[in-house]
Amino acid sequence: MSKLSAFLHPAATHTEKEVVISDRFLDEQGQPVPFKIRALTQEENDQITKQATRQIKVNGQPLERLDSTDYTRRVIVAATVEPDFRAKEMCDAYGVLDPLLVPGKMLFSGEYAKLGREIMALSGAENGLEDEVKN
Repeated sequence: MSKLSAFLHPAATHTEKEVVISDRFLDEQGQPVPFKIRALTQEENDQITKQATRQIKVNGQPLERLDSTDYTRRVIVAATVEPDFRAKEMCDAYGVLDPLLVPGKMLFSGEYAKLGREIMALSGAENGLEDEVKN
């Protein structure tokens, strides 16, 4: 097999993983229910970054600035397979219309941060969400 063939046919094209984010969400046997997350491609990350970028004016000059809160929300919603934060039942249960607000209502701050770190690690960003937002 040529080296080119290896790049044309990567081993894994869709990576998912189950992670326990909290012991607050229990199944019928009292065991923690894992969240199922997936890796994001750079193309997806670029799209999320674009959606979370805001135009601001500094000294009358237009500048683009990444809204890190919006970016983090979008990453978490896009990469979490289960629970599906976009489901109407989830939005209704947490009293929001926007699925981007569900994880913030549902999770404690440490759980939210852990979910973000797990997603970024699975996506290959070893230093986590904080460094990704800075770039």
